[in-house]
Amino acid sequence: MDLSESARAVFAVLAGASAATRPRLAADAGLSKPTVSSAVAELEAVGLAAHSGTAAGATGRSAAVYRLGAAAGSVLAVDLGPDRTRVRGCALDGTLLAEGDGPRAEAADTVRTVLAALPADAPLRTVVVAVGDVTTRDRDGTGMRPATAKAGPVYDAMAVALPPGVPVHLENNVNCAALAELHEGAALGRDTFGYLRIGVGIGLGVVIGGRVLRGANGAAGEVARLPYPWDEGREPRREALEEHMGVGSLLRRTAEAWRDADGPCPRTAERLFALADEGHATAAAVVARHAADIGRLAAAVSAVLDPGLIVLGGAVGARPQLLPGVRAALAELSWPTDVVSSALGDNGTVVGATRLAVARGIQTVTGGDPGRH
Repeated sequence: MDLSESARAVFAVLAGASAATRPRLAADAGLSKPTVSSAVAELEAVGLAAHSGTAAGATGRSAAVYRLGAAAGSVLAVDLGPDRTRVRGCALDGTLLAEGDGPRAEAADTVRTVLAALPADAPLRTVVVAVGDVTTRDRDGTGMRPATAKAGPVYDAMAVALPPGVPVHLENNVNCAALAELHEGAALGRDTFGYLRIGVGIGLGVVIGGRVLRGANGAAGEVARLPYPWDEGREPRREALEEHMGVGSLLRRTAEAWRDADGPCPRTAERLFALADEGHATAAAVVARHAADIGRLAAAVSAVLDPGLIVLGGAVGARPQLLPGVRAALAELSWPTDVVSSALGDNGTVVGATRLAVARGIQTVTGGDPGRH
């Protein structure tokens, strides 16, 4: 967008503040009051800022308050989860405008429903889609798509619901969840940590100095590819560690350990953990073994990254019952590392995708760098 440098700076501050007076805009943007007045007038003329009332100043004088205008637009964040699709539409100041949640197979319908609920006069600036995969460039080099068959088909089915011409950015779902924990969750105040997700699959989000580490191939944190098993007489298999650590294998080990006297064998992780909480001996033993396995994986992460903090997330990993066993196994094998449960649960990925979408939406207006978001 063809804006002056000062107008772009004021817009970025206004988006971060939601609403602000001219004195605050001047202070936060590092501009003089006359320059801010000109920038605000420029933004108002194109609908990017709007007057929203007055506020009393320290001297008792009232000051005009400004917010983003309708022309600032909105963004869309989509979490293509393993079972559910979560979608949020937000203004560029992060205000939630619409949201939806539906089965993964109905992702396109969920996206259409949220798009229809967004203000008609607010242009859609960008879309961020969180996928359970590494992302790569299209063959023509113009865009991104999932690199393997993990997320490709469901992404293709959902993509038809997205408006043509709107920039679409794909991001790994674990990276999105790590961003959410950094800014709003269990890693708040820590700019270096690892987010270890254990659920249907496994993954690691690596945050160094407040930025997500993506790697040369966009595959940093793909711990599913760690060689496993690594033992005499057994050759490592591709993604065998994920097969061993995933919820399907956990439930198979539960069935193998279950005895007739134990009662009905749990068919879900939820039921397994509930029985362990009730003191069921076999359930508790299975959970303890899984916690030790997660702790060993955390030790591998700590040996390579020394993150100081590991946040456990995912449908299984976020369960607090695992913490004592994970901490004990990690302490035996590595140096001191804090381990905590995710503070955001199932919403972490869409929260992180929303933050990234807002940052990129602001970038479309200001031409800036989304930076640490």
